[in-house]
Amino acid sequence: MTAKQRTVEEPSTTPPQSPSPTAAPIKKNSNVLKWGKPNIDAGWTCIPNILIHRQRTLGLDAVDLNILLHLITYWWEDENLPHPSKDTLAKSMGVSPSTIQRHIRAMEKVGFLKRIIRPKAGEKNDTNLYDLTPLRTLLEPHAKVELEARQASRDKKRERKTKVALAPERPPA
Repeated sequence: MTAKQRTVEEPSTTPPQSPSPTAAPIKKNSNVLKWGKPNIDAGWTCIPNILIHRQRTLGLDAVDLNILLHLITYWWEDENLPHPSKDTLAKSMGVSPSTIQRHIRAMEKVGFLKRIIRPKAGEKNDTNLYDLTPLRTLLEPHAKVELEARQASRDKKRERKTKVALAPERPPA
C-alpha cells in the first residue's frame, strides 16, 4: 500500500461482471465438484467477492490483499478472531515478517483491521488478534452499490424484453 493509496475511494457505480441472476441453481456439493474432495476436505474459506472485485478502489495492493486473504482463512467463527503470527504469514507469502508488519500497520491506520496486542508474561507478546469487522463495514457500501447496479441491469433487461413483447407486428413487405 503506497502513501497515496492509503485512503479508501468511494464505491464505483461500474460493477465488475457478475454471474447471471438466472444462473442454474447451485448443485449440492458444488464446491466438491469444482475443486475436488481432497481440496475441500483440506479446508476452504468464504471470501466476499466484493473484496477482490474492488481491490483497486479500496486502495489495496497485492500484498495487502494477500495478507487479508490469509487472515480470513484463520477466521473460522465471528467471535474467534484470527491470530496467526507475522512469521507464519510471511512464510506462506514468501515475504519478510517486516513486510507483513508494515502492511498490517498501514491497513490498520486506514481502518481495514484492528490489531489487538496480547501481552504475556516474559519478553514477548503472544500473537496479535486481528479484528476484521472494520473491513466488513468498509466493504458494505461497495456491496450495496454492486447490488443496486445488478438490480438496475436486471430492470433494464426486463424493460427491453417488455418493449419487444409489446411492439406492434409489422405488416409483411
